[in-house]
Amino acid sequence: MIPFFLLSALVVDLASAKHGPPANNLIVEANSGTYRGLINGSAPRVREFLGIPYAKPPKDELRWLPPQRLESNTSQVYDATRYPPSCAQYVSEVPTIYSDVTTGYIISGPISEDCLALGVWTPAQAENLPVIMFITGGGFQTNGVEVNYQLPYNWVQRTQAHIVVTINYRMNIFGFPNAAGLDSQNLGILDQRAALEWVRDNIEAFGGDPSRITLWGQSAGAVSTEYLNFAFWDDPIATGFFGQSGTAILPITSADTAQSNFSFVASNFGCDYPNDPTQELACMRGVAWEDISNFIGGYSDNGTLPALSFAPIADDEIVFSDYQERYANNQISQGPAIFSTAREEGNSLVPYSRSGINETAAEGVTLGLFVCPAAESSQLRTEAGLTTYRYQYAGDFDNVSPLPWADAYHSSDIPLLFATHQDYTNGQGQSTPFEFAVSERMEDLLLSFMIDPEGGPQQYGWAPYTSGQMLRFGADGKVMQNVSIQSVDGVCS
Repeated sequence: MIPFFLLSALVVDLASAKHGPPANNLIVEANSGTYRGLINGSAPRVREFLGIPYAKPPKDELRWLPPQRLESNTSQVYDATRYPPSCAQYVSEVPTIYSDVTTGYIISGPISEDCLALGVWTPAQAENLPVIMFITGGGFQTNGVEVNYQLPYNWVQRTQAHIVVTINYRMNIFGFPNAAGLDSQNLGILDQRAALEWVRDNIEAFGGDPSRITLWGQSAGAVSTEYLNFAFWDDPIATGFFGQSGTAILPITSADTAQSNFSFVASNFGCDYPNDPTQELACMRGVAWEDISNFIGGYSDNGTLPALSFAPIADDEIVFSDYQERYANNQISQGPAIFSTAREEGNSLVPYSRSGINETAAEGVTLGLFVCPAAESSQLRTEAGLTTYRYQYAGDFDNVSPLPWADAYHSSDIPLLFATHQDYTNGQGQSTPFEFAVSERMEDLLLSFMIDPEGGPQQYGWAPYTSGQMLRFGADGKVMQNVSIQSVDGVCS
């Protein structure tokens, strides 16, 4: 077995030997169209195709309908040198750690309904490389491709051995309307599936291997990854799955069984048709998305009651009400999976001041929303005979966690996996050598999973869940260490 500390250098050396020097092959003809990209300014061995549409713009009469496939046309040349607008959303004015303390988590650039697009980061020369498609988090309310911490150019530049795809998808009322006049409510999940189908059909032209696609999501994106894993269990496309801080068991589906929230919003725009849901929808399709988004966002920021909620709906077609039953019936795709948690997930998800948080409340969030759902999902997968890997992120680096109590909070492993920790100091100085070492080890283990989801991680000391062990990154001055499952999950039993 190759010593782990040599893996990073070996990956780069092999890639360089195979592919030679960088080349400006920035026009790619794929099945769906021809795309013009660019070389990243700070990563000269990385080609970026930043704004590739994967479905028609979901506006006007297509608002609140499932994604509509674009016609394949190789003569259509798309300029993919700019990031796509993020999907319709409201960026809250209520300060959080993500907006008030750190600088890398909030979307940049414009917002629009014309947003169903994705970005591709691929080595300057690439052929038959494993691919990972990332689904952003944000509680199904906010996020998109253009988030500074989630740009993978440093990672692709270093390895030259894989391709990263990041997608936009509809969120909040636009992605999960729960409107009485609709047949499909989980439009955001259907957007994700449409993007995955686009990757399957087109990624070979960018140097990717369509038979080695890993589906990865963080937080709400991790929940989405699991939703897709169950909804399309007999045709998953992906061969491996990575749920970073989230599983399908996380209790975040909408409780609005009366479908009252959509009608409440409609009534505030003169679209009050209590006995005619079709007319209600038609009227709402004529309201500017900005007005809808600002109304819902302002209502939430003001703390107005009753609260409005637009989240995935348990329709038992795309999102299910009983995942234990799906496991029992073996209605889950058979690919290996990774489940991860951060040591102090809840520290960034409870009210805070600069001096501290309610640690009891934060621990309740950490266990109730992340650790225990991951433990239950891991056990259910084991009973179903499916390979599962687990890790806990425990890094506490000043430039990512600038408050003394923040620790390894929810999402703080994002900049380590994307190698963007080095780009944003948050007033705390540069990344340390230890931080780089942890980041690269995490990335390389994920790459080993992308290459061989079943056995790749085991070659580098990551034993599956059935061993009773999981990995911990960044704690006690150690880049990586094995710890017992019981030491993390035991409280859940």
